[in-house]
Amino acid sequence: MASTYSDALLADGPLLFVSGQIPQAPDGSVAGDVSGQTRQIFRNIEAVLARHDADLTHVVKLTYYLRHITDLDEFRPTLISCLPGDHRPAATLVEVSGLVDPSYLVEIDAVACLPRR
Repeated sequence: MASTYSDALLADGPLLFVSGQIPQAPDGSVAGDVSGQTRQIFRNIEAVLARHDADLTHVVKLTYYLRHITDLDEFRPTLISCLPGDHRPAATLVEVSGLVDPSYLVEIDAVACLPRR
């Protein structure tokens, strides 16, 4: 299986810290599975980055919070499909006992290195 992270990335620019993103769509809906929730979270992260003239290629660090580590086999391929090309940020994955809403199976926060202006 392809790697989902880099051991380290050197950032050379202003950093943007993206708060933990939840799997809620703008209309308030939440997918019922880890794959759907992960895809929505990445759409949410992309929206935040776009407001700062950045995209997923600028992300240097991701932290994944999974409710059930047993979801890892479903999470990993979805994660790889959400990351652009062979871009692999530094990453940490943590299993948590709960998130702010019981229907949430995953939450992700990000650090991006913004383009210099």
